[in-house]
Amino acid sequence: MELTAAEIRTAVLAALAEDIGPGDVTTLATVPEQSRARAVMRAREPLVVAGLAIAEAAFRELSADIEFKNASRDGQSLSAGETLLEIQGPARALLTAERVALNFVQRLSGVATAASKYAAAVAGTGARILDTRKTTPGWRRFEKYAVACGGATNHRTGLYDLVLIKDNHLAALRDAQPNAIAAAVQRARAHSPQLKVEVEADTLEQVAQAADAGADIILLDNMTTAQLTEAVRIISGRARTEASGGVNLQTVRAIAETGVDFISVGAITHSARAVDIGLDFEGS
Repeated sequence: MELTAAEIRTAVLAALAEDIGPGDVTTLATVPEQSRARAVMRAREPLVVAGLAIAEAAFRELSADIEFKNASRDGQSLSAGETLLEIQGPARALLTAERVALNFVQRLSGVATAASKYAAAVAGTGARILDTRKTTPGWRRFEKYAVACGGATNHRTGLYDLVLIKDNHLAALRDAQPNAIAAAVQRARAHSPQLKVEVEADTLEQVAQAADAGADIILLDNMTTAQLTEAVRIISGRARTEASGGVNLQTVRAIAETGVDFISVGAITHSARAVDIGLDFEGS
C-alpha cells in the first residue's frame, strides 16, 4: 500500500491545526524568529520504521526552508540509538512541528514493529499475517501502510473490496435453503461477481458447507489447532484458509503449522504500542 502526498498533507494539516491552534505560544515567546537549529530523530528502543514521509511533511508545512537527511527508510529495522532522520532549519518550525511529527512516526513505527514480530514468528511455515479493520478511525490507510512496512499483509481495506460473510449475516439467513452459507455465497456472487467471497466458519460443519458453496476464502474462527488441522483437510485446497481468534505471539507459530494460508491479527493495529523515539536538538 502506497500513501499519496494528498492524503499525507490532509492528515498533517489536521494534526497541526489541532496542536497549534492560534499559535505555539511558548516557541513564539522564547525563540527568536531568525534562530536556526539542527535536530536528530533517534530510536530509543529496537523498532521497525514507518511514517518518515509524514514527519517530513509536518515540518515542511511550517517552513519550506528545512533540509532533511534520511538516515533510515520505512521498513528498516533499527537498534536503540540509531538515527531515523536528521533535520536542519528554522528553530521555530522544528519546535512547533516536533510533537505532530513524532506522534505519526512513533505510532506507525509501533504498528510496523508489532507486525514484524508476528511475521517473524511464522517465518518458514508458508502462512502470512493479515491485518484487520480494527484500526484507529481516520488512520486506517496509515496503519495498514505501517503493517506492510513490518512485513505483514494487508487484508481488505473496507467493506467494499471483499465480500466477508460473517456469523451475523448467516443468522439473518438461518432459514435459507439448502443452508445459510450456500445461500449467502450465491447471493454474493450475483451481487458482486468481481469480488472474492470469504465465509466465516465457527464449526467444521460450516467449513464443509463453505467449501462446497465455492467460497474463495474460509475464515476459521476461534478454532483449536486440532480443529484448524481438520479444517484444512476438509477444504483440501478448494479455498484459501484464514485463522482468526486467540492469536498472540505465543500461539501464532502453532496456528501457522496447522497449514492455514493466513492468520489475521487485530492486535497489530488496535493494540500496538507507540515506540519510543526522540527528537533532540544538537549543535549545528
